[in-house]
Amino acid sequence: MTYATIQEVNTSIMFSNFSNEQLDSITSAVQYARAQLRAVKIREFTKGDTVKFHSNKRGVTVKGTVTKVAIKYVTVKDGAMLWKVPANMLEAA
Repeated sequence: MTYATIQEVNTSIMFSNFSNEQLDSITSAVQYARAQLRAVKIREFTKGDTVKFHSNKRGVTVKGTVTKVAIKYVTVKDGAMLWKVPANMLEAA
């Protein structure tokens, strides 16, 4: 099976004449893939784990401890600060 590169997929979506229904189908497929990725990543973390992530807001890498694992977000405590972080942004420290 041959797969297209991401550039080929992007070009095809941007410059093809897809109908609204077809674009909705593509959007649904992307949302499904993200949900599956999130489900896999969320299972990697448990309360008490040490994790790190890059904060675009502050421009630094934050290292902290997992205090809560929810459906979409992981709460990370960094000193006195609590961060709600999407699981796909986290990595083990």
